[in-house]
Amino acid sequence: MEAAARPQGRTFIAAHALPPVSVLVPLFREERIASSLIERLGRLDYPRAQLDVILILEAQDTMTRAALAQVDLPPWMRVIEVPDGTVTTKPRAMNYALRFARGDIIGIYDAEDSPAPDQLKRVAEHFSRVPAKIACLQGILDFYNPKANWLSRCFAIEYASWFRVVLPGLARLGFAIPLGGTTVFLRREALEEVGGWDAHNVTEDADLGVRLARHGYVTELIPVVTREEANNRAWPWVRQRSRWLKGYMITWRVHTRAPRRLLRDLGAWRFFGVQAIFLSAFTQFLLAPVLWSYWLVLAGWRPPLLEGAHPGLMGTMIVLFLATEAISVLVGVTAVSRSPHRGLMPWVPTLFLYFPLGTLAVYKAAYELVTRPFYWDKTMHGHSAPDDDSADMPEDPIDV
Repeated sequence: MEAAARPQGRTFIAAHALPPVSVLVPLFREERIASSLIERLGRLDYPRAQLDVILILEAQDTMTRAALAQVDLPPWMRVIEVPDGTVTTKPRAMNYALRFARGDIIGIYDAEDSPAPDQLKRVAEHFSRVPAKIACLQGILDFYNPKANWLSRCFAIEYASWFRVVLPGLARLGFAIPLGGTTVFLRREALEEVGGWDAHNVTEDADLGVRLARHGYVTELIPVVTREEANNRAWPWVRQRSRWLKGYMITWRVHTRAPRRLLRDLGAWRFFGVQAIFLSAFTQFLLAPVLWSYWLVLAGWRPPLLEGAHPGLMGTMIVLFLATEAISVLVGVTAVSRSPHRGLMPWVPTLFLYFPLGTLAVYKAAYELVTRPFYWDKTMHGHSAPDDDSADMPEDPIDV
């Protein structure tokens, strides 16, 4: 009876046979949530003898160090301090901490994360039944405060679209997967083979996904959910998004500066995928003002550049514009229907008011790409509590 109740396709490993797992948790100015982080990580259901949680602090972060000093850390959790360097970035901190990690599997969580308790067991079980070329597992990210305000609702819809529709689609197409910054799990041997993280890239996760693919490794998506805090204040949202977009620009530039080598490493299909994924990530926001002009066209304005153009050209372009908007709504509706936030469905059409923030962020990112390419625009956490008990909800089943 017990075996029949187990989810199909799951392999269950005895506790004594589970591999050692090291979880890296980079912290920087996280004194507001340090104690709650320890509590949330304490819910992880994994043999303590095989669990190695490393809280990574920057040398100058005295506030977070003082907050952690007020908490009794369990023996399977320790603090490692990163010496001062030329850059202060999350990937540099993780590279430093990796040399002290004891696990065969390396996982990454962010300071505000609330992972499902059985997440590490499911990761270990998944790795045990797939070939070694499956070097990375990416979980689903969701939010525990989507109802905080309109911005958090739209952010939750966007995350659902990315992790429940877009990434599974990219995986099925066989493309290199741009990883998220958390709930990522890697075979240690593969991570060391590709050289760890790029310490100068402010979206080191997306870059790592491409480098794994270039070395012949595959990233799979796994239906385990981590909930985190939605950034629901306008300017902090723009700052966070500008960092992500700047990192995508850097990643595209780094990997495409030798296009023939990239083509040789990935093959034509995945080479195309890298161009499509990364170029579209920032060009859609860079060119958004052009698309917005079509709302004026629908109101009767005719752009000077199209004066004298064939009468059918304007109609075709308007149809394409409306089709693009319709696809965006369709993706949002599909994603929300696959998430535990079905109550957000009425908010999907309001995304056209949400995405202009991304345009502001991309121009900020483009400016910083020239002036401060390695600047890490820190996202402050602890400003929004969970809506209810959703931070402790078990992961929602979804076929990825």
